[in-house]
Amino acid sequence: MEKQTKQQIAFWIFRIFAWCVVALLLGILYFIFSRGWRTISWEFLTSIPEDGMTKGGIYPAIIGTLCLVGGSMIFAFPIGLLAGIYINEYAKDNWFKRFIKLMTNNLAGIPSIVFGLFGMALFVKKLNFGDSILAGSLTLGLLALPVVIRVTEEALLAVENSFRQGSLALGATKLQTIRKVVLPIATPNIITGLILAIGRVSGETAPILFTVAAYFLPQLPTSVFDQVMALPYHLYVISTSGTNITASRDMAYGTALVLVMIVLLLNLLANALRRYFSNRVKMN
Repeated sequence: MEKQTKQQIAFWIFRIFAWCVVALLLGILYFIFSRGWRTISWEFLTSIPEDGMTKGGIYPAIIGTLCLVGGSMIFAFPIGLLAGIYINEYAKDNWFKRFIKLMTNNLAGIPSIVFGLFGMALFVKKLNFGDSILAGSLTLGLLALPVVIRVTEEALLAVENSFRQGSLALGATKLQTIRKVVLPIATPNIITGLILAIGRVSGETAPILFTVAAYFLPQLPTSVFDQVMALPYHLYVISTSGTNITASRDMAYGTALVLVMIVLLLNLLANALRRYFSNRVKMN
């Protein structure tokens, strides 16, 4: 009876902390929604900012954010996926593998502003990309890379070795085993890495501040070498530099709400893909 009582107490402690996390998240969402929903309109979403960015809309910033998120994932996801496969499936368990994992963990802990400075030095100046979508996407891709690598590695580790051994016993090569057996099983968990990476890069301000973000650019980009406005930097600007305090505050909350909704929609899309691949694995 004493063990059962301790178990029940521990269970309720865990439940209380879990509900505290949920309540905190709902509180943040309510705070943003209650102050930002009045600003949201079709004009706000489809027009350019005006009058010192205290009027008009945030359409260029929305497009710029989507370009940067998409560009960073095009760079980070394939490289992170291949690196995770190499670490888990090919690399021998020696000092070199441990060194790679240590460097990946250290890379994940580097502050984002350091990535911004590195991106400015390498992509903007050294490679002469200038302040551009390309430079910003590559910088954000570097920021998301360790997240994708670690989640890919963990997803592959979760696949039982019996699947690999069975495939190899039937005459398949190691590459065929990875491509036809291991990856389809691990795909739902790998997509989790994509979700985490999207959440990591979509709200970053420091890296894009040094590599791509424009203070005011009332037009859409035409190439990867153009500057763009972005929602995180736009939110920072109108929150700190507005001449009309009330209007700037309303624009800030509306921009924050749009950014949260974009991240939420991208996460829902990624979760839908995860469920799709999970159902395919169960059917097979």
